[in-house]
Amino acid sequence: MEFAQALELVAEKIGEWGRQGVLLIPNIMVSLIVLVVAAIIAMVAARTSRRILGQFLKNISLVNFLGSVIRFCVLLAGVIIALNVLQLENAILSLLTGVGIVGIALGFAFQDMAANFISGIALVFRDDRPFKVGDIVETKEQIGIIKEIDLRATTMQTFDGRFVFIPNKQMFQDPVINFSFLGQRRVDIPVGISYGDDLPKVMKVAMDAVRDIPRERGSDSQTVELFFEEFGDSSINFQLRFWIPFTKQTDYLSARSDAVMRIKQAFDENDITIPFPIRTLDFGIKGGKTLRTMIGSGRKIEG
Repeated sequence: MEFAQALELVAEKIGEWGRQGVLLIPNIMVSLIVLVVAAIIAMVAARTSRRILGQFLKNISLVNFLGSVIRFCVLLAGVIIALNVLQLENAILSLLTGVGIVGIALGFAFQDMAANFISGIALVFRDDRPFKVGDIVETKEQIGIIKEIDLRATTMQTFDGRFVFIPNKQMFQDPVINFSFLGQRRVDIPVGISYGDDLPKVMKVAMDAVRDIPRERGSDSQTVELFFEEFGDSSINFQLRFWIPFTKQTDYLSARSDAVMRIKQAFDENDITIPFPIRTLDFGIKGGKTLRTMIGSGRKIEG
């Protein structure tokens, strides 16, 4: 008897739910329409806000971030209206409370994600940020052009066309070399010349060869520097340095290529030798024997 009563109560409850569900069908349809309209408005609002803000703000990353915030706010407003249509006001309060609790739990569970999020905000809003979209930067083993900075990762395009997604935490904490920061870059050309060449003449010829390569006018960067570095195995090595205006990687590559061609041509015209690797056998050093003695004794020469 008790089992039959229990089944009857369950049946009545299910029936009541069914009737309530039928009554809620119009509200469900309206809430779905509200969500669709909110999604469309959010997309249009984000696109429009980015276009308008882009006319006033030069920080592209900040413009994209604000557009994403506006999209999220519109979607959230649509969800709240849809829940109100379904008469689920209490669910809204529970949802907001749950979001706070879940947020705290996720903060502990996903510390790296939280660190990337906070680092992304810092990279977007800091006035002294180390780089911006369009800059050429190097970090660890990656070098390329910054394409996008979002709240999770920084997108870099390397010079061979690959896209690298670097966590914001790494970009925020690790050393970053920004080649675009000054608007100019130094070109270093390592060169080796023969031990038989006159060093002052080499210095003058090499510096004159690159002196008229286009450089930043009206600044100290027009100075060409040359420093002899070491006595190499087959050459005396030096470093030739000069600065160029720099906006893209081809500026640097073109200047370096032009410098190499100019130095080679100038050295050929002035009989200055860039030696191949060579080995000199000297049998007359102190404590050794002369080549004549070694040949006369008939002993095998090893080298």
